[in-house]
Amino acid sequence: MTVEDTSESAFGNHGRYLRIDVGSSATRSEPIDEQELRKFLGGSGLGTYLLLRENAAEIDPLAPEAILAFVFSPLVGSPLTTSAKFAVVSKSPLTNRLNDSLASSRFALAGKKTGYDAILITGKAARPSVVLVTDDQVRVEPVDGLWGRSCPDTEQLLRQRYGPDFQAAVIGPAGEKQVRYATISHDGRHAGRGGSGAVLGSKNIKAVLVQGSQRTTWSQPGQLVERAKELSEKSFGPATAKYRELGTAANLLLLNRLNALPTRNFRQGSFDEAVELSPEKMNVTRDKTRASCAACTIGCEHIYGLSTKDAATGEKRQGTRLEYENLFALGSLCGIGDADYVLKASRLCDELGLDTISAGGTIAFAMECVERGLWDVPWLQFGDGEALLKAITWIGQRQDVGDSMAEGSRRLAEEIGHDTMRFAPQVKGLEIPGYEPRALQTMGLGFAVASRGADHNRSSAYEIDIAEGSQRHHLQPDAATGAAETENRAAIMDSLILCKFLRGVFENFYQESAEMLEMVTGWKVNAEELKETAQRIVTARKWFNIRAGWQPAEDTLPDRFFSESLADDDRARMSRADLQESIRAYYRHRGWSDDGWIQEDHLQRLGIDPSQGQNP
Repeated sequence: MTVEDTSESAFGNHGRYLRIDVGSSATRSEPIDEQELRKFLGGSGLGTYLLLRENAAEIDPLAPEAILAFVFSPLVGSPLTTSAKFAVVSKSPLTNRLNDSLASSRFALAGKKTGYDAILITGKAARPSVVLVTDDQVRVEPVDGLWGRSCPDTEQLLRQRYGPDFQAAVIGPAGEKQVRYATISHDGRHAGRGGSGAVLGSKNIKAVLVQGSQRTTWSQPGQLVERAKELSEKSFGPATAKYRELGTAANLLLLNRLNALPTRNFRQGSFDEAVELSPEKMNVTRDKTRASCAACTIGCEHIYGLSTKDAATGEKRQGTRLEYENLFALGSLCGIGDADYVLKASRLCDELGLDTISAGGTIAFAMECVERGLWDVPWLQFGDGEALLKAITWIGQRQDVGDSMAEGSRRLAEEIGHDTMRFAPQVKGLEIPGYEPRALQTMGLGFAVASRGADHNRSSAYEIDIAEGSQRHHLQPDAATGAAETENRAAIMDSLILCKFLRGVFENFYQESAEMLEMVTGWKVNAEELKETAQRIVTARKWFNIRAGWQPAEDTLPDRFFSESLADDDRARMSRADLQESIRAYYRHRGWSDDGWIQEDHLQRLGIDPSQGQNP
């Protein structure tokens, strides 16, 4: 179907989004006012605005009417390093709250060149299908032979069928089965958290393919190229050295020494076998190659060799990407110190299209329930690598007890009962990442208040906790301000979009970001405007959640963190009263009520339409 152009392009943006109903194949190009683009930028910010505009907050995330948005940004396609990123924004089937996940890949570059700042998917196809978007045409095509295929196999088959010029975002079997933490994958990288793959699977869509030739122009191309060179040079400096040398797993041994590495479902903060999982050890015991995301000069991706047996050919080498969150969630959290099993489990999650943090968190929770005699699955034990692989396989296929674990730890706790919710490792339904809240208490505050649920990417408050001289076992008076500021910086980086590994290269983050944005768009932006933009984006996310049914009791941590100290660190226990006081201070810092509600006049001051997000 041909799509009619309804907008005029501006520097850095196309000024429109594409809305596709995959049930009827109806498409519509909708204009986006330039003022709204300036207010919400792109990526996570623009995606939140569009979902509010589409009144998506009150819709069941797995209903045909639900919206899934692929969102680009003004910086995508520019020469700025790490800018080839896209956001996937929807209501989460895991949390029933706003979900925004980011991925770096050529899909972002090709998607923006279709001529849209975002592509929204709604409806449900009658049979398994793919969506193809080009410069002037949209097709929803039924496909045979793809349903049930792994993410890598699907991408390979799509390249063979449609050619290498198309870039595809795909789901694996977990997305097809609507596992509530299924991912969307491109080229081995995942929009991972919150279950966006389940939303796409609920629409009977196996893949979205994009190809285009419509480039946006830049307001100040000469200055932009020079700034891009400077930023690339800085990205080779000491601020990113650990990521180049060891990858995202660089902090594993540090966190272990701080008793902040979650172990055996958050009962311990250190793991005896952490060294076996460390990049320092794997660098000398395994083959390794480095790779970079599209348009990235940092090269944090470390791919390690994994020996597997093939019945036809014998032993062969396979590469597996090593990330810190995979090591923690599939390693220490489940009590598994055998690196082979952890790498195999990580690869299996990639193939099935599963978020490793939620998979590991749910399995570790299930292991503790079994250990306590509360769930009759005797084969599922801490430290058993074969059990880990079996559990992941069953989750991805929703087989037997895997069907219950596919719902995530919160729903599994509701099913098992026996007060197991107190140690289910989740906030708002989203499993907690690899930072022990009792040992890193500002990070614990960040987990509690984050709109997406327990989230280290939207709040990097652990930076405050591990700074020299910090009192990380206690919430400090300025914790709320610090947590909010890390959240604000993340909101800008996730909306521009730039990789967070660049955050250490900026001397004045807001000013330098404003200058880059002006070079691309021509907007006369300054640091103060971007700070207000960050406040607007964070508040818009919260407003979406309020429209979706948020209540103040959601902004907390599991009871375990208040009632138990770490087995290996008696100092590591949180005060419920101190956390609640810090949460109230955070709300006040945001301009919300002491209970976290947002007044309409505050929304209006920030340029958020209070009527958006409310169904008529």
